[in-house]
Amino acid sequence: MPPSPVSPYDALLLVSFGGPEKAADVVPFLENVTRGRGIPRDRLEQVGEHYHLFGGRSPINDLNRALVDAIRADLRDHELDLPVYWGNRNWDPYLTDTVAQMKVDGVTRVACFVTSAYSSYSSCRQYREDLATAAEYAGDGGPRLDRLRSYYNHPGFLDPVVDAVVAAVTERPEAHLVFVTHSIPESMNAGSGPLGGAYLAQHRNGAAYVAERVAAVTGRERRADLAFCSRSGPPQVPWLEPDVNDHLEKLAGDGVRAVVLVPIGFVSDHMEVVYDLDTEALATADRLGLEAVRVSTSGTDRRFVAMVRDLLLERAAVERGEDVDRRAVGGDPACWDLCAAGCCPNPLAEKPALGGVA
Repeated sequence: MPPSPVSPYDALLLVSFGGPEKAADVVPFLENVTRGRGIPRDRLEQVGEHYHLFGGRSPINDLNRALVDAIRADLRDHELDLPVYWGNRNWDPYLTDTVAQMKVDGVTRVACFVTSAYSSYSSCRQYREDLATAAEYAGDGGPRLDRLRSYYNHPGFLDPVVDAVVAAVTERPEAHLVFVTHSIPESMNAGSGPLGGAYLAQHRNGAAYVAERVAAVTGRERRADLAFCSRSGPPQVPWLEPDVNDHLEKLAGDGVRAVVLVPIGFVSDHMEVVYDLDTEALATADRLGLEAVRVSTSGTDRRFVAMVRDLLLERAAVERGEDVDRRAVGGDPACWDLCAAGCCPNPLAEKPALGGVA
């Protein structure tokens, strides 16, 4: 009998950031996120006001619940019998608890899908560190955890974005495209990927692919830029720029009258999208007299959900020693399965991380 298409895996784990679900959760959640950085509580309470605008509830956990349900349905529809678990880095359900439960359930080997598409310390290695912590917490007999590769240039991630942008520019033929992602320190970008600079390069690759596909579909090329949101570091530390609000100011000064905001750095409409873009950036655009719309993320689009299955089956085949066709668009090859030893280093202190070359 041939092996199961998912062999050697007996579970899939969705690994995400987590977020508060009620007002009382906000500061404890932010304390989890910033632990070890010495940020005073009054500053955390200030940042927490963003969450209180939405009743103290981040959208991210509900979005992850919907994604888990969609993945389960997709696996079932393709006759793949595999349980799907979910664990967060910073809020319930915590990754450590989920991996411990897997051990109780008898799970032995897990494919881990991370809801972050790009290479950097905060968007890749930090998840790998938390997977290592969860494996250590589970102890002897706990499941082996294999992180599935990054997918910034997988068509299942980018093609839903293409369709969303096409719909937006069809109604706004003069619109300028503004791709937006989470800013990180310049030093973190410089250390990202095996050769450095991967975070910025990967975003530019994805944005270029989307812009080119939109031009092909609509028959019109549009100016497209990459801007950043959610800067949180001290002012003396250089972060990737321009900030999206500053960029909108410049565009308005250049005579641009309509923009389409494309959250290329995010897989779902979580807090950085609904606050930084839907609240702050759209308010900036309104003040400047810019017609602006924010397009949707890939979320639970059927192609994004199918991508999770594709990455699972791809890695399973690799682990069985089979040749695989790795899907990728935009010119860059598909990402690596195992990160290089010096890839995306921890800026504070070296910590154990799973999914890398020893």
